[in-house]
Amino acid sequence: MSQTISDFARYIDHTLLAADATEAQIRQLCAEARQHHFYAVCVNAGYVPLAKSSLDNSPVKICAVIGFPLGATLSAVKAFEAQSAIAAGAQEIDMVINTGWLKSGNLAAVEADIAAVREVCGSIPLKVILETCLLSETQIIKICEICRDLQVAFVKTSTGFSTGGARTEDVRLMKATVGEQVAVKASGAVRDRQTAQAMVEAGATRIGTSAGVAIVTDAMSATTGY
Repeated sequence: MSQTISDFARYIDHTLLAADATEAQIRQLCAEARQHHFYAVCVNAGYVPLAKSSLDNSPVKICAVIGFPLGATLSAVKAFEAQSAIAAGAQEIDMVINTGWLKSGNLAAVEADIAAVREVCGSIPLKVILETCLLSETQIIKICEICRDLQVAFVKTSTGFSTGGARTEDVRLMKATVGEQVAVKASGAVRDRQTAQAMVEAGATRIGTSAGVAIVTDAMSATTGY
């Protein structure tokens, strides 16, 4: 089913995660999110206070990324980072799994890593970033099963900083695995309305993108990043 502009707006986490993102760019991100009625902005944790002040009296949510983009730090550090971001005003948390542990078959460590962040999030929605471009189909299924059992809010395809972004086949597989209990966020390389539409039809109910304005205006995006 084709989505309207307002439909697309409510799917979008308007995103800026570049290392060199300036305060002015974050303010612009927030202004665009407010103007176009996006669901959320997604920023590095250090910019949560600025996003909070920029979005005062706005329904736009503030999402912070944790363990980003590699996911390879200590679980206690991820938990502390999430807790600190929430205290600063984050209303959603997107954490990166430890991909190396998953590919090594250390599933207990992967589960404990996610559970540590899930615990500090409490009622704050937790999205778990899988980095699907680095995983086999079997590994995607396994991590989705872990996330489903931990009752996280979303499984998310990608950081947008690795070798590939969201693919419709991965979104379908993720949704088939988690069922109705967990939602799916497609992120990375979603830069136009056609791609966003394909992700929604595959089962995504949130789109992480730096091209939110291009998607809702059906314009060509100038961005080549997230």
